[in-house]
Amino acid sequence: MFGYMGKILRVDLSKSNISEESLTEDACKMFLGGSGLATKYLFDEVPKGADPLGPENALIFMTGPLTGTESPSAGRYSVVFKSPLTGFWGQANSGGNWGVHLKGSGVDGIIFKGISPQPVYLVIDEGKAELKDARNLWGKGVSETNRLIKEELGEEFNVACIGIGGENQVRYACVINDLHRAAGRCGVGTVMGSKRLKAIAVRGTEGFEVGNKDVFDKVSKTNYDLANESMLKITLETFGTAMVANLVNVRGGFPTRNWQTGVFPDIDKISGITLAESGLLVDRKHCYACPISCGRVTVVKTGPYACKGEGPEYETIGACGAMCGVGSLEAITLAHNLCDDYGLDVISTGSSIAFALECYEKGVLTKSETDGLELKFGDPDVVIQLIHKIAKKEGIGNLLAEGTKRMAEKLGKGTERFAMHVKGLEMPAYDPRAAKMCGLAFATANRGGDHMTAYIEGPTFMDIPFLCVEYSKIEDLLVENPAETKVVKDLEDSLAVFDTMGTCKFMGMALATEDWVDMIANCVGWKFDVSDYRKLGERIYNLARAFNVREGLTRADDTLPKRLLEDPLPEGAAQGQVVAKFDEMLDAYYEFRGWDKKTGKPTPEKLKELGLGDIVNKI
Repeated sequence: MFGYMGKILRVDLSKSNISEESLTEDACKMFLGGSGLATKYLFDEVPKGADPLGPENALIFMTGPLTGTESPSAGRYSVVFKSPLTGFWGQANSGGNWGVHLKGSGVDGIIFKGISPQPVYLVIDEGKAELKDARNLWGKGVSETNRLIKEELGEEFNVACIGIGGENQVRYACVINDLHRAAGRCGVGTVMGSKRLKAIAVRGTEGFEVGNKDVFDKVSKTNYDLANESMLKITLETFGTAMVANLVNVRGGFPTRNWQTGVFPDIDKISGITLAESGLLVDRKHCYACPISCGRVTVVKTGPYACKGEGPEYETIGACGAMCGVGSLEAITLAHNLCDDYGLDVISTGSSIAFALECYEKGVLTKSETDGLELKFGDPDVVIQLIHKIAKKEGIGNLLAEGTKRMAEKLGKGTERFAMHVKGLEMPAYDPRAAKMCGLAFATANRGGDHMTAYIEGPTFMDIPFLCVEYSKIEDLLVENPAETKVVKDLEDSLAVFDTMGTCKFMGMALATEDWVDMIANCVGWKFDVSDYRKLGERIYNLARAFNVREGLTRADDTLPKRLLEDPLPEGAAQGQVVAKFDEMLDAYYEFRGWDKKTGKPTPEKLKELGLGDIVNKI
């Protein structure tokens, strides 16, 4: 097949058995690759009610047909699993170079099942796979794990691994590749740790054919050049993702002190502009085949927060900065690098800390319950100490390692009102009270409180339309217009395709659907047009939804924390705002989706329309 290696690796960790199977063209035409194909495997092979940390759960790494090509930003891979944080569909996606090396090693993806009796890591070297003893790696951080594996195997190997956060079953642990690129959300590293799988090291130079090479190369170069000349490149390369902080803050939607307000008074101390001018920034970094160097290479040379690595990105500045009331860019930079080395999702980490700070502020947590720490907003040292405790699950860190949903369930006393999550997944740094459509997008995201599922923040907070969607403009951020809920549905469908083909969603702002269709069609060598693109995204989105419904999801799970629905923002451009018409918006969204309004379940007619009739009686 064009665009594929044509092979999936299966690893039974319980039996230390590795086997291969062919990838079928029919499956690729239905689900393309990446998270789409992985979700099909997950639905078919993980039984209803399976324990996310048990042997029946699958951990599925998958590349897409564009992964490893010269199309813009085509270096990404996805991991799909049942989430230990939410109990629903879990998906994480990462860039860098590891996905390209995985495909170059001769396989399109890997399906892990079972639990190894002892720590192991997988090596794939030019198509040959073997499990190796990882007992010497267990207990090591990400950087040390990389160093030791490369000392043993060679510098040319690329490593994806967990830190001690995944080993210790922190529910929001992540997988790190290329030292600082994170497959970050839903507890993917927790599942990997539960299987006692420390790392995957890959090396390979095997190429693959594309369907129409001359046209594909020409189209890819044209689109790369378009992205390279875009305003997106100019802003992200200069200021990184943290350039968004000022824009969101000025609109009154930058979550501060655990979402008690949307304005952070010290924004100028931690913004992307400040990072670019602070002396901390020493270089910029890009992922494979990407025209934009949005990665920040940073050094804090002296003081208690001395560190060298990457970041912070926007979400770290939000979660470990404003949400915790911290105005020290140096401390936030260290927090970012600690999360990378421990293998922790920075959003869930910062959010769990911010929630604990408010619980302490309100007297729900006392000093005797926090290892003697005074959990005060604005104290950077407390944030750093809590990150260490979370990763090691020491003392109060054992509670924070559960995430805000389970923390609130354990603490009670009304704390669920300000536990800022959806479906158990902590929300990113955009307050829907200042951009109402964001709330619907967070609530309906299949993996929980997530910004990358629809990335509605682009058309709202930043006024940047997505060219990959025919119409993605929101007329008024503060008006809840049911007709505009179609924008959320269209963005969810379109951006689902990005995770199947192996490319960065930022490119959806720079290139139109027709551009992506040209690259996909000339890569895979079969008919693929705009209508196919849109139906593919809708099919994948509905399949993930069907998995969630099978695992018990109902309309009641598509909601927001009460703070957003009932507590007006106290200041800023969105002062006095709440998400007031949520049910009306959800009804409209379900109507556009073709889902039952009472249950939130895809109708049999919709599933059959999308070619998913075989799962109608399975949900």
